[in-house]
Amino acid sequence: MKSLLSGPDEVIAVVTQPDREKGRGRKVVTSPVKDLALQEGLSVFQPEKAKEEAFQKELGSLQPDLFVVIAYGQILPLPVLKIPKHGAINVHASLLPKYRGAAPIAWAILRGEGITGVTTMMMDKGMDTGDILLQKSVPIEKDETGETLHDRLAAVGAQLLQESLEGMKAGTLRPIPQDHSKATYAPPLKKTDGLIDWRKEAIEIDRLVRGLNPWPGAFAEWEGKSLKIYKGEVRKGGASAKPGVVVWVGSNFIEVATGRDSFLIKEVQMEGKKRMSIRDFLPGHPITSGVVLGETK
Repeated sequence: MKSLLSGPDEVIAVVTQPDREKGRGRKVVTSPVKDLALQEGLSVFQPEKAKEEAFQKELGSLQPDLFVVIAYGQILPLPVLKIPKHGAINVHASLLPKYRGAAPIAWAILRGEGITGVTTMMMDKGMDTGDILLQKSVPIEKDETGETLHDRLAAVGAQLLQESLEGMKAGTLRPIPQDHSKATYAPPLKKTDGLIDWRKEAIEIDRLVRGLNPWPGAFAEWEGKSLKIYKGEVRKGGASAKPGVVVWVGSNFIEVATGRDSFLIKEVQMEGKKRMSIRDFLPGHPITSGVVLGETK
């Protein structure tokens, strides 16, 4: 959004999700998009559903030339897409038609991809099915997390959007239909998706930890509470033991047996506590060898 505001085109209004209650105190929190829009003196719309007639009427009254949609969280109905004179552009964090859907960044890491990227496309009534304008590839680093990849793709996406807008105005872009036979999907994630199955290979657990960082987070059960795991690494040829068993406790890591190799836990957050390194965690939480993560006390 900042790149649009600093660009040559006029932003006349912003649509974002309604304010939501968050945290233990259930405090109503506004989105960063709304906060920035209000700072810039822009009109802000926050419909519960984009199909609301009153909302569509308000949008139509603005007579926009183009919509720009980024991670809005709803499929826009055709009446909305027909409002702007030149249609709607979506910036999507994958190389479409791969990873259509709500969580392309996390799923690219979960599935062990080496490359992902950003796509700009013209929106239609489907879910990420519109014609492609531009794409740019981005390598996924070995220690990449959902958070770091998000930030890198956001920067690439901002630049690609500006290039797409310039190409549209110059008449040099030719939208290319997607090959729907090659489509793959990135469905929404739930908190329960983060529960670690220690029977899986350590490399799969590592991808889960990285891909779900920061949300919803990978976790294991310990003493009846959730132990969220933010950082770790694979140890090839780790000690043979029942998956989930702590086989070694070092000063900077906890080694856990998996279905293949072992996984070294290095950074955690106990339920109700702050995030911390294993070095800081162990003095107050004496996990010992032989403990099984996933079993209650």
